Amino acid sequence: MNTILVKKYSGELVPFEIEKLENSLFKSGASPELIEKITKEVLGCLVEGISTKEIYKRAYGILRKSSNALAGRYKLKKAILELGPSGYPFEAFIAHLFEYQGYKVQSGVILNGKCVSHEVDVRAENDTEIHFMECKYHSNPGYKSDVKIALYVHSRVNDLIAHYQPKFPNKKFTGWIVDNTNFTSDAIQYAECSGLKIMAWNYPSKGSLKDRIEISGLYPISCLVSLTKAEKRVLLNKDIVLCQQLLDSDEALHLIDQRKHKKVQEECRELTLPMASLA
Repeated sequence: MNTILVKKYSGELVPFEIEKLENSLFKSGASPELIEKITKEVLGCLVEGISTKEIYKRAYGILRKSSNALAGRYKLKKAILELGPSGYPFEAFIAHLFEYQGYKVQSGVILNGKCVSHEVDVRAENDTEIHFMECKYHSNPGYKSDVKIALYVHSRVNDLIAHYQPKFPNKKFTGWIVDNTNFTSDAIQYAECSGLKIMAWNYPSKGSLKDRIEISGLYPISCLVSLTKAEKRVLLNKDIVLCQQLLDSDEALHLIDQRKHKKVQEECRELTLPMASLA
């Protein structure tokens, strides 16, 4: 087929790649038959300049008719964008991801540096490491954190390390920026040169935000198709950010309509299944 240019959220025109669509559908757990059905539908609607949003909408609609859980996995990137409007739910979500890895975590804490005190979005510690993390939440998928943010965060991290290193001389200290969208090339270059760790939706190539969610099975409640936006807002305001929390806590579940409890729990169980279990 001839190359068709599609419009990204940023307005940039890029060639449509059927392999990317097939891969995202595969990672959602869709069967080969369903993937073929969706790709045929998308290929049939392709016109020059069509938005990636429209392509996503068509694929999502077919997935939702097949399975809420498949649709929930497929909308993961959008679901992360819905962990707002404040940045706190995103910070709490990142804390859960590192807790899953065995770290003891704190979020939204004030810590002393050598020169001044700093508000740290997430502090993660294990027997050998301490991480100080700045979480950057954006509702616009086209936003990129630039090198000024990297410089600012790195200077704060260095002040914190100068204070804590003498207290924990046997531990390795690392500063992080975790962004739910992306970074500019200058920000990435500075981070790679300086030792500052950065993580975004699709960065780095191994260990990205997307990778960590898919491996852990810790999907945000914003993935759930069976909940309304208002219901999700109630849960987020009560610090319920994970689907797993709706399975583990009766108190969390009772924040939503009782008539939905069974349906929501069924969706959460299917959504949080390890991908290997879906084969």
